[in-house]
Amino acid sequence: MKFGSFAAVALLLCSTVVSAEEWGTLKGRFKFGGAAPQAAALKADKDAEVCGKHKLVSEELVVGADGGVANVVVFVRDKDVKVHPDMAALKNVKAVMDNKDCRFEPHVVFVQTGQPFVIKNSDTVGHNSNVQTIKNPAENKIIPANGEATATFKLDEAIPAAITCNIHPWMKAWVVVRDNPYAAVSKPDGSFEIKNLPAGELEFQFWHEKAGYLGEATVGGKAEKMARGRKKLKIAAGENDLGEIVLDGKMFQK
Repeated sequence: MKFGSFAAVALLLCSTVVSAEEWGTLKGRFKFGGAAPQAAALKADKDAEVCGKHKLVSEELVVGADGGVANVVVFVRDKDVKVHPDMAALKNVKAVMDNKDCRFEPHVVFVQTGQPFVIKNSDTVGHNSNVQTIKNPAENKIIPANGEATATFKLDEAIPAAITCNIHPWMKAWVVVRDNPYAAVSKPDGSFEIKNLPAGELEFQFWHEKAGYLGEATVGGKAEKMARGRKKLKIAAGENDLGEIVLDGKMFQK
């Protein structure tokens, strides 16, 4: 099913009561509104013999050729949300971030509380990964070439936490720590998908590193306001498609 706006999603539950055992998928595609700025080049002035080989650019705002906005974070805010068995099993799968080509890959990673978080180093030079969490103890480990370190977060974080490399100061990424598996990071084409959500009303939050909480989005030509990036949506069983979500380019000028 296709929805023209967030409001349409909120009104589209069947008239009958949805069983607690029904599950839905939420999907959509974020698009930059207007002409996107060109990504600024980064100066690799440490370990130049290795890092200088790569054409490094700022990844704080990544917009594809078709206008898709990457790295928009979408997550469920509700506490004690019912979790589908298939999603519960994902907690045992390692979440991985790599120091590769003197940058972090991926730029934004999602990790559940209690899930092993592995930070690798595929480069031939050492890195350190300074994980700047608020509720969890901060991590700041030296990771040698071809080495790795593992961390586990016991508490969820209200907002994504920055990860930096003190050795190579241009390097930056983010980790999203939540206590349930219902989160997504938009792909290079701007698309995102969260599977196996429990049918019913859920509160979602939308965030981007350059814009912060997304306070407004235009869907189907209609502007939708979101206080601190929060929006309650009623998820129907099956597919729930928000369609194209246009983000005003002005919100990224912070």
